[in-house]
Amino acid sequence: MKALILAAGYATRMYPITKVYPKPLLLVKRRPIINYIIDKLQKLDALDEIIVVTNSKFILRFKKWARGLESRKPITLVDDLTHTNSDRRGAVGDMDFAITKLRLHDDLLVIGGDNLFDGGLKDFLDFAESAGFPPVVGTYDVKDLSAASKYGVVRINQKRQIVDFKEKPKDPQSTLAAMCLYYFPKKTLGFIKEYLNHRHQMQDATGFYIDWLRKKIPVYAFTFGGRWYDIGDRYFYHQAKEKFNKV
Repeated sequence: MKALILAAGYATRMYPITKVYPKPLLLVKRRPIINYIIDKLQKLDALDEIIVVTNSKFILRFKKWARGLESRKPITLVDDLTHTNSDRRGAVGDMDFAITKLRLHDDLLVIGGDNLFDGGLKDFLDFAESAGFPPVVGTYDVKDLSAASKYGVVRINQKRQIVDFKEKPKDPQSTLAAMCLYYFPKKTLGFIKEYLNHRHQMQDATGFYIDWLRKKIPVYAFTFGGRWYDIGDRYFYHQAKEKFNKV
């Protein structure tokens, strides 16, 4: 299994602090955000490589970060060859770019590079195994419909199969927010390129892809407890800096 960390965004909502520095390398408790993700990935025996996809603007920053990182798993950096927010590939495009460039034929654990959350990933993968290794989305119950409208929102049935996925709905029907954390078995990776080849508009958020995918094959949700910080703007970044402890 490979892990793919999505770190090619330009985080324009957090300017000016992300104008010259990528969001995953911003510090929380004196450590880069991405390091907390690396810590969790290090504990997975089935994982044999960590891939970080970034862009041409920030690739040198990530190379410097990687040189100073102590990791038991090999780290591979991928430059998606974009330079600005206007020519970004988007999350789904970056997944496809990394899969194609590295010729990946492995189960894939995909994580947004700005994800801070309690708990490990073993239970998440154990759930995928218990369900027969379908695609699985990591979710978090924000417990408030108004708050849910800021995220991709998931509805599930009693078997935890996803029956609806709306990206930032005005009138959410659930408080389960998607965390930009996904398990994709290798047999499903081809769907990513199929989606990109057939979409009719720029829908680069992963929520649009998941909603498309769940209509083709069963997709399930695993809900994390504890705390979760989706660092989408400066407010949540300051919240994370004040409240998130090393896990």
